[in-house]
Amino acid sequence: MHSSTAPDSRRAVALWLLACCALVFAMVMVGGLTRLTHSGLSIVEWQPVMGALPPLDDADWQETFGKYKRTPEFQQRNFDMTLGEFKGIFWWEYAHRLLGRFIGVVFLLPFLYFLARRRIDRPLAWRLAVIFVLGGLQGAVGWLMVKSGLVDDPRVSSLRLAAHLGMAFLIYAAMLWTALGLLANGQGHAKPANVALSRGLAILVFVQVLAGALVAGIHAGYAYNTFPLMDGRWIPDEILVIEPAWKNLVYNMATVQLDHRAIAYLIVLGALVLWWRVRRDGLVSLRARRWADALAALVVLQVCAGIATLLMRVPVPLAAIHQAGALAVFTCAIALAHALSGSRLGGRLQA
Repeated sequence: MHSSTAPDSRRAVALWLLACCALVFAMVMVGGLTRLTHSGLSIVEWQPVMGALPPLDDADWQETFGKYKRTPEFQQRNFDMTLGEFKGIFWWEYAHRLLGRFIGVVFLLPFLYFLARRRIDRPLAWRLAVIFVLGGLQGAVGWLMVKSGLVDDPRVSSLRLAAHLGMAFLIYAAMLWTALGLLANGQGHAKPANVALSRGLAILVFVQVLAGALVAGIHAGYAYNTFPLMDGRWIPDEILVIEPAWKNLVYNMATVQLDHRAIAYLIVLGALVLWWRVRRDGLVSLRARRWADALAALVVLQVCAGIATLLMRVPVPLAAIHQAGALAVFTCAIALAHALSGSRLGGRLQA
């Protein structure tokens, strides 16, 4: 995609992708609130088309509530729940699924329009098609996650939760990187070491997101509610009590929370070192410097939010802020890596 070719088309496609990124950001927020309010198991069927309509009358509500009553969550935890209380958790999960459908439409229709008008070339079209397919798979992964909590133990699989959240972040990253490539002017360079560090840091933030999902999946945030020590110790004695040993990485509260803390320390160190190196690198663009400033500031704020969430035993507003902060940090890490690489999306756009 040459700089002299179709700047209007380039900008239009980029703005559309950034709008989709904003919707995915909202989707992650709603998904987090759905989990924090224990609403994720309120809809017990996956109906991609028919499920777009909520219950419309009292009979529909009674039928939907009746299906929920047959789930382990109702029978073991919410057996005294009223219909009014059920509606409160239903609307969170419904909003989450409806927003997912809306994102699919917002992505697909403009994509088909740009394709029909030949405003995107084949390589870019294939990239966007892959993103759309990943979005469809994300819905299926979400249902598999919900389904894991509808049998026996009313708790979704932490591994499936991590997969669901991780895929959302990957889709977001793919759209953001593509949009930045369309908007970039190809100017600005950086030392190879700084480029490598920025990309490694973005990957580490993604790993931290997965670690956070594992913490949430087994409610590890309700344990070891002290900082910086974990109930008086840097490393709890019980980090290897589960056999086989690998299961401690997923199902042991002490190990999972320790991993999350350790990765946070690495991210803080990496972000501050990268900020210092970018400020000293005379080759980088002003855009890269600003993203480095934003990343360093947001990492510090995110750590503060995480500590407060832990010390206060996961209050919903703080936990939601912490999840939003994760995506904000990831955004800055991706944008900084892109700015330092000075890359511009190749291919052609038609006027």
